Amino acid sequence: MTSKTVNSRILPGQAVDADSFRGALARHAAGVVIITASRSGDGAPVGLTATSFSSASLDPPLVSFYVDRSSTTWPSLRAADRFAVNILAGDQSGLADRFARRGIDRFAAPTAWHLDEAHGLPFLDGACAQIVCRLHNTLDVGDHILVVGLVTAVEAHEGDFPLLYHRGRYGRFLPTTERP
Repeated sequence: MTSKTVNSRILPGQAVDADSFRGALARHAAGVVIITASRSGDGAPVGLTATSFSSASLDPPLVSFYVDRSSTTWPSLRAADRFAVNILAGDQSGLADRFARRGIDRFAAPTAWHLDEAHGLPFLDGACAQIVCRLHNTLDVGDHILVVGLVTAVEAHEGDFPLLYHRGRYGRFLPTTERP
C-alpha cells in the first residue's frame, strides 16, 4: 500500500469555482454505499457514507471510493484489516443520512446490522450487496483520498434496487425496460 499526493498547479482562470463545479456534478446520479469495518484494537464497528464508489478493474478485481481528508472515520478504516462496501437499497436513505453525520453512534438503533462471521465485518441488513475488500492503495487527490480496494468476496441479494443520490436528494432506481 502506497500513498502519493498529486500536486497540480492551478493558475487563475483555469479552474471553475467550487459552487459551479458542485452544481454541475449534482446533475450526475450516483449510487450510495456505506463503507464499514471493524476498528483495530477493540473491534468496534465504524462506517461512513460514500457516493463516489465505482468499479476500477476486473483483473484484478478492484473497486474505489473517495473520502474527505477531514473524515474522522477514515483513520479507523485505514487501519482496519479489510472493509465492506454495503450497496444501499432504495429504501435506505435514512441509513445513508445517519452514516453521513458526525458525532453519533452510527451502529446504534435503529441501524440494523450483523457481524458477518466469514469476514468479521459489520454488514448492514437490507443492503443490495456487500463487497469485501482488502486495502490495495490510496492516493491523495485534492481535498480527498482515493481509496482502492482489492475485492476478496461478494454477497449480492436478488430483487433489490439501489439507492441513488441526485441534486442533493435520494431516490430509488426504477428500470424503464425489462432485461432480455
